[in-house]
Amino acid sequence: MEEERIISARRQAEDDPGIEVGLRPRTLQEYVGQEKIKEKLAIYIRAALDRNESLDHVLLYGPPGLGKTTLAHIIANELGVSIRVTAGPAIERPGDLAAILTNLGHGDVLFIDEIHRLNRSVEEILYPAMEDNALDIIIGKGPGARSLRLDLPPFTMIGATVRAGLLTSPLRDRFGVVDRLEFYTPSELEQIITRSANILNVKIEKAGAAIIACASRGTPRVANRLLKRVRDYAQVKADNIITGVVAEEALNMLQLDNKGLDEIDRRLLTALIEKFEGGPVGLDTLAACISEEPETLEDVYEPYLMQLGLLKRTARGRMVTGEVYAYLNIKPKDGPQQKLW
Repeated sequence: MEEERIISARRQAEDDPGIEVGLRPRTLQEYVGQEKIKEKLAIYIRAALDRNESLDHVLLYGPPGLGKTTLAHIIANELGVSIRVTAGPAIERPGDLAAILTNLGHGDVLFIDEIHRLNRSVEEILYPAMEDNALDIIIGKGPGARSLRLDLPPFTMIGATVRAGLLTSPLRDRFGVVDRLEFYTPSELEQIITRSANILNVKIEKAGAAIIACASRGTPRVANRLLKRVRDYAQVKADNIITGVVAEEALNMLQLDNKGLDEIDRRLLTALIEKFEGGPVGLDTLAACISEEPETLEDVYEPYLMQLGLLKRTARGRMVTGEVYAYLNIKPKDGPQQKLW
């Protein structure tokens, strides 16, 4: 399952909220990566502060673990206001959202994670709130029902989602700032790992940070999780210092290679080569071959393999690319070698 993989970008039980919050940057200057988004946000925030207005509503979307929640907290911090954090599935009734909105202060930030999972009835409450700073409430039932409009203080709503296409057009159109977060480069992840190591009081060499960065699948959350596991290995097996060699040994123990692929990824690629001669093969057949659900294969495993150029989808099915044979250092009918580095 995706939740059990150490390289999963989604938040897991082992991601201690206290530690994760401590590792988050608090200002745009501390935030590493996403340079274009940072530049735009800095301008929008400065303009809003100069005009003494609230920032326009912001929609952040992209794969999990890239820093959408962190950016929301940074925006509130840069504006000098409070932030109220909730999630789409947690707001079950319109009254829940009304209670949150009426407790916001002037200029405060309301952050809704997984905003694409809002109930339609709850979403409709947001429309006048976002557009007119007003809350429409229906009092009573039947012929005696009447509408009451409550004025709300100006506020900024920040929505985060991994699936922007599931947002309805009326909701999406009410966001003035819409930005997609991209995967991070190895050099950016190396900076993040070095900064996190300093916060965690972990000694790390540049070579060690670089190796962890290459295995982090372009995702800061994965990078920080791997850093903590490599720290444990260095504490027990080494001299409490993460060198390049120690990082390699720790990641080999975790069955991760220098591209961030784990055993399941390699099993999928190997199955395509050994059992289907590289493809093409249908999704259902491939999923059954590696004992996974087709939806999990399509949504979880394939995107990163395609990003690396190791797998491609065709009209006839899934196929490996020519790079797979060199990457796994195997011939079409040979098994993969055990050494990962």
